[in-house]
Amino acid sequence: MTLEQLTIFLAVAEAQHVTRAAERLGLTPSAVSASIKALERFYNVALFSRVGRGIELTDAGRLFVEEARATLARAQAAALALSDLGGLKRGVLRLSASQTTASHWLPPRLMRFRMLYPGVEVDLTVGNTSTVARDVLSGASEIGLIEGEIDEPALASQRVARDELVILCAPRHPLASAKAAEVDDLLRATGWVMREQGSGTRAALRAALARRAIDPDAIRIALVLPSNEAVISALIDSDCASCLSRAAAAPYLALGRLSVAPVSLAARDFTFLRHKERGLSPAAREFSRLCD
Repeated sequence: MTLEQLTIFLAVAEAQHVTRAAERLGLTPSAVSASIKALERFYNVALFSRVGRGIELTDAGRLFVEEARATLARAQAAALALSDLGGLKRGVLRLSASQTTASHWLPPRLMRFRMLYPGVEVDLTVGNTSTVARDVLSGASEIGLIEGEIDEPALASQRVARDELVILCAPRHPLASAKAAEVDDLLRATGWVMREQGSGTRAALRAALARRAIDPDAIRIALVLPSNEAVISALIDSDCASCLSRAAAAPYLALGRLSVAPVSLAARDFTFLRHKERGLSPAAREFSRLCD
């Protein structure tokens, strides 16, 4: 049974006439008759009785009318749903983002997407670089946004922005006013507030220390915390230091509650991730365009 057969059956049932139904559908009467006969023959049931030169619905035909109408209505609703999804009138944008991108770079872009496509639900998960990559690998998220890079052959990556990393400490910390010649010794001696394992920010700090010939495994870790906000709160009025995005610390720098140590760090990338073998939904494709 096809949707075309159902459409023809309903047209004949409503017109009670093959020729008039054929005219309405833009078909020949013979094509309409052949469709009805094929339906009756396949299911071994008579849908119409031929009375004189006209036709009437049989009892089976009258019962089938409602089923046919309901089936066509569901098919039309499904077609409308696909049209809405393709036109981004409805749908879900599933993405995961690491904390720095989720807190600072991502919100204005999500707001722009929301303004353009108010019917699309945004499902955002916030984690660290490792958890974001796992979400994209598993299919829990179509898109991932991380700081830095990740070595995962199944994922395609693209740089979407640059991020400035800084060493942060309290204004009274020796690093805040250190001379160039003493910076490395102070970096070795200070206690560090670190993000958790798997954090892109933690990996960036380790790489920055290694570039200055400082063994990242030899530094003194005073505290490990799971978010940028927690790290910042711990640094204020402490004798420790940390490495974060300048954007994350900007309000505290402006108020003079934190200082930036005179240490030059390499910039890092904000990176867009997707699975190489999965196509993006229309919502994900459009959002990725907004990220370019």
